[in-house]
Amino acid sequence: MISVDNLSLKFGKRTLFDEVNLKFTPGNCYGVIGANGAGKSTFLRILSGDQDSTSGSINITPGQRMAVLKQNHFEFDEIEVLKTVIMGHKKLYSIMEEKDAIYLKPDFSEEDGIRASELEAEFAEMDGWNAESDAAAMLSGLGISEDLHYVQMKELAGNQKVRVLLAQALFGNPDILILDEPTNDLDADTISWLEDFLVNFKNLVIVVSHDRHFLDSVSTHIVDIDFSKIKIYSGNYTFWYESSQLAAKQKTDQNKKVEEKRKELQQFIERFSANVAKSKQATARKKMLEKLNVDEIQPSTRKYPGIIFKPEREAGDQIFMTEELSLQDDGTVYFKDVNLMVDKGDKIAFISKTKQAVNKFFQTIMEEIPVQKGEFKWGVTINKAYLPNDNSKYFDTSLNLIDWLRQYSSNQEEAYVRTFLGRMLFTGEETLKSASVLSGGEKVRCMVSKMMLQNPNLLVMDEPTNHLDLESITAFNNAIIEFNGTVLLSSYDHAFVQSTANRIVEFTPNGTIDRRMSYDNYLESDEIKALRDQMYQKG
Repeated sequence: MISVDNLSLKFGKRTLFDEVNLKFTPGNCYGVIGANGAGKSTFLRILSGDQDSTSGSINITPGQRMAVLKQNHFEFDEIEVLKTVIMGHKKLYSIMEEKDAIYLKPDFSEEDGIRASELEAEFAEMDGWNAESDAAAMLSGLGISEDLHYVQMKELAGNQKVRVLLAQALFGNPDILILDEPTNDLDADTISWLEDFLVNFKNLVIVVSHDRHFLDSVSTHIVDIDFSKIKIYSGNYTFWYESSQLAAKQKTDQNKKVEEKRKELQQFIERFSANVAKSKQATARKKMLEKLNVDEIQPSTRKYPGIIFKPEREAGDQIFMTEELSLQDDGTVYFKDVNLMVDKGDKIAFISKTKQAVNKFFQTIMEEIPVQKGEFKWGVTINKAYLPNDNSKYFDTSLNLIDWLRQYSSNQEEAYVRTFLGRMLFTGEETLKSASVLSGGEKVRCMVSKMMLQNPNLLVMDEPTNHLDLESITAFNNAIIEFNGTVLLSSYDHAFVQSTANRIVEFTPNGTIDRRMSYDNYLESDEIKALRDQMYQKG
């Protein structure tokens, strides 16, 4: 158990947390949410002892072992992959090191023999003889093939290092597991493996994530950081979001009696408890929700962007097509012989196990890189808005946000431009700061303002949720659901893809898989699983 008592953290005049009192208990998974800059990662660092608070204390049950997902991807560069994982259990690893050092001594003494036998007993008690096989199984589950288990960490790609460090945190059944954005750089199959692991994990988990599907799958509680306070709510992210929205709606309804509001909230809890049977942690979460008091449900003070895409004109029947479109470089096939006919109203999610494949495809069709083979054609009625993965070239300017957005507007009036910035929560003096000093999330919000201003009937979006907080992701997600135009998108956000896409196109080194179905149905289809295996392996 972790107990947080009167925790406060201040930076000069700014208060990040103020008199926070919480208890985190074993058997639960706590999903930490909050706007960008609210202090989610800082809170985890305080819990793990990597950062001091201004006042208050963190108390952990004596003897419990904590494991933390490391963010330094270069810390273990000179160490073998398998050994890096085992190092996650510091005590076990130190016993292994001391034991091996004793056996290597040329002048092995009687005293050394006694110490070695003591270490062997401890090692056996900690199930040390299975350490390597357990670590290897975990690496394989996370997509690190066996031929990489004995190479040094520096030989791995960045996304492979992330998986090894995740395995390190998970290794050895820690009593407390702290994970900051564990799904970053993981593909859908690996995220599913991690979800299953955490659902079956019997100890305490505290996790920060912007992946709503992941939070919904693993969380028994939501930890909300808002206005210098931290509160714990029963249920997953969707329950927290929907209940807070309902509470906010009720708060503005002055005519409804208190008893009517309580009845409405109680019915909501009962409905959600019934529906939660579909989730991986259904039984435990259902019991929590059934015990939930309606008084615990509070409206959120979050601000959500107002994202609305209004097509200036309706698209004709000719939308977009490709013929034999292909791209490869230095032996990597990004996409091959793509023959695609996009229909009106399609919302297509493009996916691939080949890194950068979809990114290269979007760059090609948006004429950022030249066509290597084949051709593509846009319909004459198409007015497209593009959200690139790398937007840096748009912000290489000292213009303030009003003038920056004015570049893309036929209506040059400041009030008109401010409207679109205001929808993305840029107000007052914020609109006068230089575009060159924006954070990653602010740049994406500016790009969305630009897209709305264009009144497009087709959206091209390459990982649109990158750098955004949950509020912006949720608003963006709802806007795409409501949009009556055509969408071409890529995203690692499972919930975003599942809720918006009606068609999945997957690029493989040996051709394209194209199916009209939801993302979940695509991933769960045995026929498609077999086809994917074949398409990635043949040749």
